[in-house]
Amino acid sequence: MAMTVYHNPRCSKSRQTVALLREHGVEPELVEYLKEPPAAETLAHLATLLGVEPREMMRRGEAEYRELGLDDPNLERTDLFRAIAEHPPLLERPIVVNGDRAAIGRPPERVLEILE
Repeated sequence: MAMTVYHNPRCSKSRQTVALLREHGVEPELVEYLKEPPAAETLAHLATLLGVEPREMMRRGEAEYRELGLDDPNLERTDLFRAIAEHPPLLERPIVVNGDRAAIGRPPERVLEILE
């Protein structure tokens, strides 16, 4: 089974999620999103798979979130996806994709729901 993990190797939850997948016999494709930021269109697709709004896949505690004024309720979804694409540290991590299903690995065990 081909699974993709949007991964930050410096993040303990991301590392734990990858280790958990490997414990279950899955060798995921790792996308280091800080080095290879996903395009806004990819982020919109991920939000659809996750069933979340853009802010739910954002790290709202990051300084960039405040500095860019991303809490403004008048911002469109496309504005938020573009902001994540241009400032990848804003992306919540890790995001695991398995076919047409996805999960945010917080806690890491959440990704077990999409293994089947």
